[in-house]
Amino acid sequence: MNAPALRRRALLGLPAAAWLGAGCAPRAPLAHVTGGFSGDSPARGHLLRQPWPERAPDATRRVHTVIAGGGIAGLAAARALRLAGHEDFALLELEDVPGGNSRGAQLMGLACPLGAHYLPLPGDEARHVQDLLEELGLRQRVAGRWIYDERHLCHSPQERLFFGGHWQEGLLPTAGVGAATLAQYRRFAAAVAQAQRQARYTIPAFHQQSAPIQLAQDAITFEAWLNRQQLDDVHLRWYLDYCCRDDYGAGIASVSAWAGLHYFASRHGFHAPGEGAADEGGGVLTWPEGNGWLSARLAAPLGDRLHTARVVGRIAPERHGVVVDALAADGRLERWQARQAIVALPVHVAARVLRPLPDAVRARAAVLSSAPWLVANLRLRAPLDDRPGAAPAWDNVLYGSVGLGYVDAMHQSLSPVPGPTVLTYYRALGDEPQGRARLLQTPWAVWRDAIVAELEAAHPDLPAKLLRLDVTRHGHAMAVPVPGALGQLQPWRPASADAPLRFADAPRLAFAHADWAGYSVFEEAFTLGHAAGAALA
Repeated sequence: MNAPALRRRALLGLPAAAWLGAGCAPRAPLAHVTGGFSGDSPARGHLLRQPWPERAPDATRRVHTVIAGGGIAGLAAARALRLAGHEDFALLELEDVPGGNSRGAQLMGLACPLGAHYLPLPGDEARHVQDLLEELGLRQRVAGRWIYDERHLCHSPQERLFFGGHWQEGLLPTAGVGAATLAQYRRFAAAVAQAQRQARYTIPAFHQQSAPIQLAQDAITFEAWLNRQQLDDVHLRWYLDYCCRDDYGAGIASVSAWAGLHYFASRHGFHAPGEGAADEGGGVLTWPEGNGWLSARLAAPLGDRLHTARVVGRIAPERHGVVVDALAADGRLERWQARQAIVALPVHVAARVLRPLPDAVRARAAVLSSAPWLVANLRLRAPLDDRPGAAPAWDNVLYGSVGLGYVDAMHQSLSPVPGPTVLTYYRALGDEPQGRARLLQTPWAVWRDAIVAELEAAHPDLPAKLLRLDVTRHGHAMAVPVPGALGQLQPWRPASADAPLRFADAPRLAFAHADWAGYSVFEEAFTLGHAAGAALA
């Protein structure tokens, strides 16, 4: 294993305060930087760890359909019900704002994401997502071709890497690498192309039956697969580890080989420098508030059918339907009596609240692993000075850092003069020992100092220009596609993308959450939610 990776792994094993004390603290004082924790409310979600109140409800409501969970899957289910003319439903959401990992916020007057910050242009398999984009005016057919609204496409330059003391275009390390590295880039590109010839890699993947070779890939880690291919170059390994942490919340030693190959084979492939497509990332839609732009538009038509700050604690069948109990923010216990329900909850939550627990949910919860994430929004009073090399981009990554870099919320601005902005920093803790506990127990000021110290390597003027830093903690941000997670899905897959996910021992329930796909992307959640809503309308 290479020395940079060893140093990174060593840092990952230390609490933030420890590696700050090891010569990584910011040079400029940060006492002027305000902020705190924002977004998710861990205490509210942790109410499910306590015994559920066994008392008569304070209020009972009747509705035809209850949707439990207001992430993208739940919002997609609500949209499908509305499109079918079904208006008698209620959506119950834990947080104060729906959208799950696709929410946005305002920080000192500027929009910023609290989670997912872009949507790749969907392929033909994601036709329900394509329909949504057409409905929202993001794409239209012109002279027989689909044209996307350029205001919402990521402006150029899209991404850059701080590598060897300067910025380079793209995230694959290329500046000054040797012939052996370039040869391994070409070999990996050939391996991805071969995988695309051997099997179908699609997004969404949930409804796609896996080929035997994909199940074999699912049985081992991506790191083990790379070892078998003798792909051991330090720069290639860093890049692939970064891609897995970015999309799955954990690196090549944790995710399956299927997941590592799917990252490339399902979209744009992999191209060595000077070969194939120049834009490795492919086209993406993005907004200052990230995918909060999409979730806000999905939630807007719901009106009083949307009930936020509700902790769903029990979903149980009764003689003629389903009963859903939820605690409101004021402590009132609400009982919703419905003919049917859509369970758009993370699987680990569904396993706590379903009574009785369907066998498939129990089995999925036992296998599924989830990654905690930290998202920090940094409000700057002025643009940062830049180091030599590639121009400032939307996505900016520091080679070898523990984080995943940052996106610039004002990159989509049409203003000709740079000004104040928000940088959104991401860090996946899926590989970190006790990562979830550390995420929740580390004080805000320690996270602030750690994040600034990391980014200061590329931006020495950051401490002096930083006004506020808000931290959002996602304790169970996304499913990690660990070995075996794909193979477990085989008996549960519906026959088509239009068929809902249902189980014989829970006949009045349909299930919709990206956890069932084994990895968390918008297309998976939206397709599962749409299928559930359309079937139950």
